[in-house]
Amino acid sequence: MGIACGAAGPQNAVSAVAMRTLYNILFLVGFILTSPYYFLKMWRRGNWREGFGERFGRYGSRIKVAITNRHMLWLHAVSVGEVNLCLQLIRALEPRVPNLKIIVSTTTSTGMGELQQKLPAHVAKIYYPVDLRRCVSRALKTLHPEAVVLVEAEIWPNFLWSLRSRGTPAFLVNARLSERSYRGYKRFGFLFRPLFASLAGVGAQSDADAARLIELGCRPEVVQVLGSLKFDTAKVDERRLLDVAALLRQLGVPEGAPILLGGSTHAGEEAILADVFLRLRARFPELFLVLVPRHFERGKEVGAELTQRGLKFIYRRVITAATQFAPGSLQALVVNTTGELKYFYEEATVIFVGKSLTAEGGQNPIEPGALGKAMVFGPNMQNFPEIAPRFVQEGGAVQVRDAAELERAIAGLLADPARRESLGKNAQRVVRTSSGALERTVELIVHELPADETYVAPLG
Repeated sequence: MGIACGAAGPQNAVSAVAMRTLYNILFLVGFILTSPYYFLKMWRRGNWREGFGERFGRYGSRIKVAITNRHMLWLHAVSVGEVNLCLQLIRALEPRVPNLKIIVSTTTSTGMGELQQKLPAHVAKIYYPVDLRRCVSRALKTLHPEAVVLVEAEIWPNFLWSLRSRGTPAFLVNARLSERSYRGYKRFGFLFRPLFASLAGVGAQSDADAARLIELGCRPEVVQVLGSLKFDTAKVDERRLLDVAALLRQLGVPEGAPILLGGSTHAGEEAILADVFLRLRARFPELFLVLVPRHFERGKEVGAELTQRGLKFIYRRVITAATQFAPGSLQALVVNTTGELKYFYEEATVIFVGKSLTAEGGQNPIEPGALGKAMVFGPNMQNFPEIAPRFVQEGGAVQVRDAAELERAIAGLLADPARRESLGKNAQRVVRTSSGALERTVELIVHELPADETYVAPLG
């Protein structure tokens, strides 16, 4: 159960101490210099005071009472995307580790909002401590986890050094390395190789990810290719927290009207979609536009783009039960809230997957695919190097090169219900045949825990 630590001679030990000292000095300087930016970002997102001390490893009586005399399993999810994976992982883990108290951390206030909204009260929710040595030490002294599971998380040196010194196993699950991350970890291999080597278990999304992780220092015997958790979690039925069909009726959108949805859009993409929408309205007069920016605080910026084009729209945040518009009085909706994208996907006719046209990386295409929706994305899907091409190759998505192709693709899909249905069915088949990572990930974790009644329940 302990974390492997290779034997080190006096010279290596001195080098390790010097490296840690240098890291801590540089991190502290960087933290001081960048903190105004991050505090401003927290302030813009709201609710920054709540749990502020937790970011420095100060957990109050609420958490201390919840964990008293309990063995802890700590899961970490950076932000909203990882949180949604973590929710389903917890549901699958709880029956297997009935005597472990699960605690979940996140870095962002939007991630915390998702945890508080979607997880039951008995699962403790905290903010992840900033990677200052004193803050990390304070957090671990309070929580005493039996193991830590990082869900697509970054590698923070002080945190992993502290876990290793305590003999606490750490797992990295749903692991995927972008080209940028890979280059960064490789460039500073003298710092990160021992950290990757300390991981007790690694669940990689693909063979390519596994090879990169081993090259960066992970021990080959602990790395397994388990697939992407996103395929499993996209299919899990959840309690619907928003009736989008009813909301659209409130806004005067006729039943059956085609909905063009931009999901997790980035700067520049909303303007492109607005222009496409205006041109297509001549052919599809009932067409309605829904824009869901990746960062909800960009809502005003998105609204300004629509106002500039003369579009009549409303913000999701201001809609109440009493809101009512006459048919045709609105042309668009800007969703400036978090955690609701899936519900809007369910009512969409054609979906554009954001961060793929004017930005690089791409957002998750699996969720609209699981819902059987016709989706289009741009050329920049680097965050899904195997998944996105598979959707395209198996007829489950349309990939375009630029704004002109995007307009043609959307127009063609709006005019062809049979084509939309075919895309949706093919996408669902891709999701269905790619599932199973959730169960495999749970087995990876519980295999490293003591196989006795203290922690792990037997299968069946």
